[in-house]
Amino acid sequence: MTTARLPLFPLNAVLFPGLVLPLNVFEERYRALMRELLKSDEDTPRRFVVVAIRDGRETAPTATGMPDTVAAAPPAERSPADGFGPDPLQTFHRVGCVADAATIRERADGSFEVLATGTTRVRLLSVDAEGPYLSAEVEEIDEESPAPDGSDEAGALAEGVLRAFRSYQKRLAGASERSLATGAELPDDPSVVSYLVAAATVLDVPTKQRLLQAPDTATRLREELTLLRKETAVIRHLPSLPAADLTRAPTHPN
Repeated sequence: MTTARLPLFPLNAVLFPGLVLPLNVFEERYRALMRELLKSDEDTPRRFVVVAIRDGRETAPTATGMPDTVAAAPPAERSPADGFGPDPLQTFHRVGCVADAATIRERADGSFEVLATGTTRVRLLSVDAEGPYLSAEVEEIDEESPAPDGSDEAGALAEGVLRAFRSYQKRLAGASERSLATGAELPDDPSVVSYLVAAATVLDVPTKQRLLQAPDTATRLREELTLLRKETAVIRHLPSLPAADLTRAPTHPN
């Protein structure tokens, strides 16, 4: 397994490979991380690891989404591990996603507007809190390839998941079939389908985390098929659902 030491960015959210993550960074320890990334050459990937914080733990006040129009109060300085307990490794889920920051823009107040994309799943091996921000030793997690005998279970599952996802979207949005994405507009790679559906479905963090750390694409797709059918059945019996607007906005991993 390939290992590396990378900056760590804990969130109360899950990032999937291939999905875009906009961030509004205003806490000092994460500002320091962004300043460090900006020192690298523009041709070099500006990578950091996004990891979800376990339930019941403190979430550091660093928001996902584009910046608010109202300026935030000046952030209080905190040590890298503040809020994450004596052993930060136990505070985070062990599987995260490497993010590549395509855009890092510093504002006049010293905060940052960041646009990153998930690339590769990684497993946390250790967490270091000695520097100005957290860093972690991680190992890359490979996605399992299709079976060599030519059978493609993941491909067949992906088709079923896409059908179930369209039905889920229709129920969630209350839209007509023609307003939904067509098959031509959706990916046909099973791994990409599995991550897109995991990100676009309205699920809690533990469930999304379980999908992220599924051992292979087929396992992830099987679980998504079960979840989509269950969620669609629930929505069918609800009189209304305030989250319907989620299906009309651009796909966001959180």
